[in-house]
Order: sequence, then structure tokens, then C-alpha cells
Amino acid sequence: MEKDYSRWHQKKAVVNDVSARPFFHEKEIWFCHLGANVGFEEDGKGSDFMRPVIVYRKFNSIVLWAIPLTRTNKDGKHYFRFTFLKDLDSVAILSQLRLIDARRLSRKIGVIKSEDYQKLTQKLKELLP
Repeated sequence: MEKDYSRWHQKKAVVNDVSARPFFHEKEIWFCHLGANVGFEEDGKGSDFMRPVIVYRKFNSIVLWAIPLTRTNKDGKHYFRFTFLKDLDSVAILSQLRLIDARRLSRKIGVIKSEDYQKLTQKLKELLP
């Protein structure tokens, strides 16, 4: 599948021009403009290049660590499965943790349960050398 970088660059310019960043907290799940990325980096989907992410760590009102989510059933040390939105499984792609600007956040869609967030944190720590 060929990636549409030119359309993403146009959308990215619009996202970059957002004047007010949204107010967000850790543990929230947001739709996020992740874009069209290189190689196996997780892409956004649709015309807005969006994908749900967990706000894993808020450094300030400007930047955060985000973990992309998928509904694809994946197992292993690089994935964390949890239930979100009406008993549907979501999978956090831990290897795709990335720093993003809050202007990429589009709309909040929920919050991960505290006990799931703690398990997610433990699983991330296990990935560190």
C-alpha cells in the first residue's frame, strides 16, 4: 500500500497551525493525527490520518508520550491488551511509544482504567534494558 505523503503534509500544516492545544491528562485516550510515517512506524488512518492513542505521560501542556492503539489481536512483550469501549479489546503498541505535540490530539474518547494503566506501566518497564 502506497502512502500519501503529500496529502499528509497538507494536513500536518493545518494541525501545526492550531492555535490552542487541547487540555489533556495522563490515562486519557484520544484520537490523534499520527500521519503517514516511514516504514513500519504506526500510521494514522482515514482522511485525517488519525488513530487512537493513550496519553501515557504528560510532560507539560505542550508535549506528551503517546502510545498508539489497534484493534488487531496482537500478543507478545511489545503489546498490551485491555478492554475499552463496550467490552471491545484494544491493544497498545508499546514499541510505538512516541513524543508528540498536543496539537496532534483531536478529541478525547475515554480513559484507561487505573489498574490497566498500572499493568501497562509494568509491561513498559519490562522492555527497558
